[in-house]
Order: sequence, then C-alpha cells, then structure tokens
Amino acid sequence: MDSQKSAGKLPTIRDYYSATQLRADRWSALREAVEGLHTHGIGGTQGKKLRKTAEMLFEALEPIERYWAFPGAHNFEHLRRLLQNDSIEDLAVSLRRVARALTSGAYRRRSIPLAADDHDNEDYEDEASLAPEARALGRPYFEVLIVDDTTEHQERFLRQSLQRMRRTEDPFIYEAVVVPSLEDALIGILFNYNVQAVVVRPGLTLKSHNELPILNQYLSRVAEDEEVDALEPHEYGPEACRLIAKIRPELDAYLVTDRSVEDIAGRDLGRCRRVFYNQEDFLELHLNILRGVSRRYKTPFFTALKEYSRQPTGVFHAMPISRGKSISRSHWIQDMGAFYGPNIFLAETSATSGGLDSLLEPRGPIKEAQDMAARAFGSKHTFFATNGTSTCNKIVVQALVRPGDIVLVDRDCHKSHHYGMVLAGANVVYMDSYPLHEYSMYGAVPLREIKHHLLKLKAAGKLDQVRMITLTNCTFDGLVYNVQRVMEECLAIKKDLIFLWDEAWFAFARFNPTYRQRTAMGVANTLRESLRTPQAAAAWEKQQKELEGADEETLLNTRLLPPPDARVRAYATQSTHKTLTSLRQGSMIHVNDQDFKGEVEQSFHEAYMTHTSTSPNYQIIASLDVGRRQVELEGFEFVQRQVESAMAIRRAIHSHPLLQKYFRVLTAKDMIPEDYRESGIESYFDPDHGWVDKWNVWNLDEFVLDPTRVTLAVGGTGWDGDTFKTKILMDKYGIQINKTSRNTVLFMTNIGTTRSSVAYLIEVLVEVAKELDELLDDASRMERRSFENRVTALVEHVPPLPDFSRFHDAFRAGPDTPEGDIRSAFFLAYEEDNCDYFSLDDTMAKLKQGEELVSSSFIIPYPPGFPILVPGQVISKEIMAFMQALDVSEIHGFRPDLGLRVFTKEALQALMTKSNGEG
Repeated sequence: MDSQKSAGKLPTIRDYYSATQLRADRWSALREAVEGLHTHGIGGTQGKKLRKTAEMLFEALEPIERYWAFPGAHNFEHLRRLLQNDSIEDLAVSLRRVARALTSGAYRRRSIPLAADDHDNEDYEDEASLAPEARALGRPYFEVLIVDDTTEHQERFLRQSLQRMRRTEDPFIYEAVVVPSLEDALIGILFNYNVQAVVVRPGLTLKSHNELPILNQYLSRVAEDEEVDALEPHEYGPEACRLIAKIRPELDAYLVTDRSVEDIAGRDLGRCRRVFYNQEDFLELHLNILRGVSRRYKTPFFTALKEYSRQPTGVFHAMPISRGKSISRSHWIQDMGAFYGPNIFLAETSATSGGLDSLLEPRGPIKEAQDMAARAFGSKHTFFATNGTSTCNKIVVQALVRPGDIVLVDRDCHKSHHYGMVLAGANVVYMDSYPLHEYSMYGAVPLREIKHHLLKLKAAGKLDQVRMITLTNCTFDGLVYNVQRVMEECLAIKKDLIFLWDEAWFAFARFNPTYRQRTAMGVANTLRESLRTPQAAAAWEKQQKELEGADEETLLNTRLLPPPDARVRAYATQSTHKTLTSLRQGSMIHVNDQDFKGEVEQSFHEAYMTHTSTSPNYQIIASLDVGRRQVELEGFEFVQRQVESAMAIRRAIHSHPLLQKYFRVLTAKDMIPEDYRESGIESYFDPDHGWVDKWNVWNLDEFVLDPTRVTLAVGGTGWDGDTFKTKILMDKYGIQINKTSRNTVLFMTNIGTTRSSVAYLIEVLVEVAKELDELLDDASRMERRSFENRVTALVEHVPPLPDFSRFHDAFRAGPDTPEGDIRSAFFLAYEEDNCDYFSLDDTMAKLKQGEELVSSSFIIPYPPGFPILVPGQVISKEIMAFMQALDVSEIHGFRPDLGLRVFTKEALQALMTKSNGEG
C-alpha cells in the first residue's frame, strides 16, 4: 500500500509531477510535523497524530533518499532513530538544518552538522543569492553514483576509500552514492541531478527492489525499446554504461570489471571513459573522475578572455573603449563605468592576438570552444554566431541553396527564412500548417502535407531540383515535430534531402531524455546508426516490393522507410540566448551532414563570412562558451526544474475555481487535432487523475506540446491578448512576456524561472480574477452586457486564418507545381513605377469584382507574427478578410496612410512577356 495515500491530509503521489518535487515537499512537511511535535509534546491526540505523520514521512522518504548523498543513508537512519527514541528536540534541530540545507544548497558548499550539540553558526543563504565572487571562490560540488550490490560494510569502505583520496588542491569536491542494480542506476541518473559520474562495478545486479511508483516511472522510459530483462549477468556492467550514455550522454562512466579485455573490447560501452580491470586503485579512479568533470568544466575562450583582461597592454589599434581608457579618462560618462564595472572593458579588444582567436578563422580557443559545443549538443560541427539566429538561418540557406533550387518552407516560420530565400534565389514551395482558428494561431505542418508536395514534385519530374526543407521545431507556441518520422519519410522520397530545423526556442531540449528524441541532432545521430543496420536494409527492401506501383494516396497513408543509402543531412539553428545562458544575440549553428566535408564546407565558410561581422562581440562568444559548460554540467537539473515550474502553473490554474472563471490553459487537445495525437492524450494534468507521464506520448504522436510553454486563453476577461499583455501584465504588475494572439497570451518558463516567479504569476492572475469579480458584481445591466459582448467577440467571433494562396504566374515555372521565384518578386518591387497602393477596402472591392492583385512586399501582422503575404503572392479575399478583422496596431510591411502595396498590371505583364520570350 502506498504510504503517502494513508498520510491523512498529505498530498498523494499523483499530485506531484516529479519525484524531485515530492522529495522537497516531504522534507519540508517532516520538519513542520516534528516542530509541531516539539511544541505540542508527544502525548495527547495532536501529538500522536503528528508522530504518526512523521513516521509515515520517514517511510515515504526512505526509498527516495537512497539515491542522494545528502543527508545520506547513515544520517537518515540516525534521524529516524531520534524519532523512535522520542528525542524530539534533537530531531527538530537536525531536521531544521537538513531542510534548510536542501533548500539553500548549503550542503554543496560545506559539511552540515546534524547533531544538536554540534554548533552550526553558518547561515543558510540560498546559493543563488550569494555574490558571484563568493560562489566563485568555492569548489563546485557533485555526486558520484557507484553501482554495486554490496554489504553495508563494503559500501562504507567504498565511500571512505574515495574520500581518503581527496586533496586540498582538487578543483571539485564530490560525495558518493551507492546503489545495487542496473535499474537503480538508471533511476538514479534520471532522479538525482547532482550525479556527474557513474562507477559501474562487477557486483551489480539487474533489478531494483524500489516499489515507489513515481520512481519506477523512470524505468518505463527505458523499457520502451530496450530488452533489459534478457541480459546475462556478465552483460550488466557494459550494458549499464551503454544505457547511461543513451539516457544522459553528458555523464562520465567508469567500468570496473573482472572480465578479460577481449570480452570488453568489442562491446558498446557508450561514453565510458575508462575501464578498470578488477582492481581497487582508488587514487586512479578519483583522478579520472576529476579529470572527466574538468573536461566539461573547461571553457577555452572564456578562460583566454579572462587571461587577456589581466595582461598589461598598450592599445594601438581600434576601439577607444578597450581597457576602459576612453571611460576612465572621461569627465562625462563615468556612470557607464560604474554601472558595468571594469572587467567588461578590460576584456574588450579588436585584436585577435593574445590567445583570443578569430571568429572568422578560428584556430585557437574559439575553435576549441566550438568543438566542445559540438560534443555537448551532439553535432559533428558547431559554429558560434554573435548576431542571432536570424543570421544563422541566412547563413545555412545561402550555404546550401543555389538560385533555382526548390525549397519547401513552413509558411509561418520566422521571417529570416523568407528573407534568406530571397537572398539565395530559391524557388519556394510554401506549406500550410494546420490552423487553430479559435485562438488565431497556426499549429505545425502535417507530415501528410510535406509528403504531398514532395510526391507532386516527383511526379512533375522536379525531384532533382528539390534541395531542402525548412521547419520550425519547436514552434513559438510549443508544438514539436516527430523529427525522426519526418526525416525518415522524406528521405524515403528523396534520399539526399537536406533538413534545416529552426530550433531557436529549443536549445535546451538536448539536455532532457524526453526532449532529446525530438531534436535535429539527436535524430540525425540515431539515423546514422540505424540506416547502417541489416535490419533497416531488409525492412526497406520488403516495403519497396509491397509499394511497387502504389498511387499517391497509398504512399501518403503509409509510413515510408528510408533506403539504407540515404544521406543524413541535418542542420539546426538555435538561439542560445533565448532558452539557455548567453548574452543577447548569442546563437549556434549545429551541423550533422554526411556530405558537409565534400560538398558544403567551402560554401558554408563563404556564407559565414558574408553574414558574420569582422568585429564580433567577444563577450557574446564568451557567454556561449560558458553556457555550454553550464548545460553539460547542470543542464539536466535546470531543464527538469523548468518543466516542473511550467507544470506547477498548469496545475494551479486547472485547480483554482476562481481562475477557471476567466482563464484556461490550452491543452494538447486544444492545440493538436486528434488525428495527430495517436496516444489519445488530451492534457498533461487532470484534476481527477493527476499527471500523465509524457514519455510514451513523445515516442508516439506526430505532434506533441512542449510543457514549458503555457498558453493561457484570456478571452474570458474581455481583454484581447495584446491589451492583457501590455496594460495588465506589464504596466500594472511588471510581468514580461513575448507572444500573444487575439485571445491568448504565452507564458514561457526557462532555466532561470524560480518557484517564487511562478507563485507571483499565480498571485497576479488571482488578483485580476478577483478584480473582475468585484467589477461585474457592481456592474449595471448594460455594463455587464458590454462585458459579455467583448468576451463573445474574442472567444466566438474570431476571424478564420487564411491559407497560402499561390504565387502569380509571372513568378512560377509552370502550372503543375506551386514553387515561386520569391527573389525576382522581391527585387521587382525596388522600382517604384512597378508598384501601386490600395486601401484595404479598395483592395477587397477589386477582388470581389474579379480583379487579380499581387503583393509586392512581405505583410506581417504582429501578433500573430507570421507573413500572411509574401512578394509575388496573389492576394485572396480570405487574406483581406483576415486583415480587415485584425485589431493589432503593428503590421510590418503595411502603410496605413497609403494602403497595401501591390504590383501594377503593366509590371506583371512585362515580366511575363520577357519570360515567354526567353522561354
């Protein structure tokens, strides 16, 4: 029986999204229960009730604590004995120290004395609240997971033996956690974010005896596609190393074995850094553990920049601000120096000497930092960018696409892709995402839509012209593709197709096992391995025979398999500054292209030179270097906390009766049509049944919803999304958000989101709801009707989203396929005589009369922020109806004083005549 379910008023396990949350709350509840016991005494009804609660909490914590070094199994049993012996005062003191140390992170910095008679005068400031200088002086702390089914005496020997190897000059400090089985090791690395290294010893067993459901759910994630039960005992150690690398590839693993070198040499050991043969060389193990963490801790460029800032130099090059000279000598801008401090100026230079390297031709610390980023993010090559992912997208497009190449593009992707197509001279096929009319936003492009366009181009004999497909993963609103399925089925149609995945909002995804399976680099590595297997070749040959002579409908309804000689060619652009730690505009390009060296490298270098400044910001480069260090060492922890924060917001709004009157969190059911949710999931949280484990959902469904993005429907308040964002959240409460639609606002958690921030947001929403309640309670009948009309207009009378119409014939190669020459349309508009302006009303009137009008520019309403018209696109009545219904103040490319800019009939006719003449 679940001990939590019998714990009276205590929340049950289903109320918790993660075991980490459960653990934190259980320790806090235990401290409160024992302090209450100390106040009321152990006798009486209240005392007996509190004692029972404390006993159940100890029972609930026991299976959880075996995976953590602090407070540790020995100390945990000591605390439990204090309760059994009625030493309530001593227990209260010890629990107060444990709870505060866990909350503040103090156990990472120093030893926490638990005995009541041991003085502990240190404060328990939260680590995050300490000054950076104070934290930088300490040695970073981590934990080592040792996997060995051993006696309590031997376990103590292992811990003490490693502790005796410590030296004061060690750069880090660690504690050991011992678990008995392979399954416990997998639970441990998924549950304990402090683990940085795993030592697998020959005494491990296979199965865990832990029966706590919230921990066992971690095992279900591994069991999906791994035959762990079929392993032989001699395979446990090597298989543990392989699975550790699969689940958390950033961790270091060390295998201690009594098998011969011949038995081990040919096995897949994942990222096992060292094999020790049946020896107890604890010093060597200790040094290897430190060396492995040092490898990830290293920041080549940031270190070089710090060293440069300390050097005495004479500046005889550009940049008067270098070394802060132009500021320190100034009488008028001293406030800038005081605000930023000296280091930022000491680290400023335009020189590439002094070990600082050149971003355009990196051979030193920048090159090393980029190589380390490639390792961290799972790419073959990584390139830093200091002017955002917009530029990254243009670099990739220019490097890969030649004039006349056909590129399939997600129509509502970021505008940088559209401008990149103009620069490259691509013939663009725009693909429509499924619409969410009710919320004035688009979803993502269904795989059926992508395959349809590829098959249509193949039927027209143009497949050899198709170069690339561009998709946004994940979208601003949190819709994530099944990347592996998309790549496999597209490669089945064109085996050398290039994929550009815009992961501007998805850089963090690499550092969570659930997310990683839907990242471009993760899938590229999986495909490179799977396509080489005999099983893949046999499956493809079998399907080819079955599909011989199949029509398009059959191919659309079949999950196509790629040929074994398909080329894996994936590029991902990421805004590191958006979801990880980096200064603004810090971005990365990740490359996993089997043909990069032979075909692309030179053109990529030229494109990189074209778009990258010769004066890049060194502070941005350094922040990218440090951001990489952070995610390799604590990305797993931070992403886990980020998801927990978002889930807490979901649960709070779902469960609060007042908030439900005016707000609603959009669920997977709201944002993903049923056809694309094979798992049948409707929501991540159900008040009646608790949390849904999303691992199976992310394995199966065509689209999934990133839980770190919380889309809140606010139409019930009577305010549109833009007004709610500006007038309520920002102006009144200082809450900043990025995106809105006509009736929604988007809250995005990130790795810096705190529980306090979540609590403040919920507090604000409750206050807004209370104010609306009071306003409506005092409203007259007419005022109430006015409110209801506004709500109805926002919730029910929402303008339908228009699809992409088509390119005008002047910009098309023929009627059979939809691609358009966006470049010629873009530059045709440079001649003012080729364009005219019409008001929205006049434009609609002309369309109703049957006149054909063609846009000469990009028209991008914000929100929602996607182009509803591109140069060369025929304007439809549906698009005009949408524009007329928009109530936003910002429409990029549209001049209210002149109207909509369109091509003249004469310009289009002249272009068609010229094209026909050339033809």
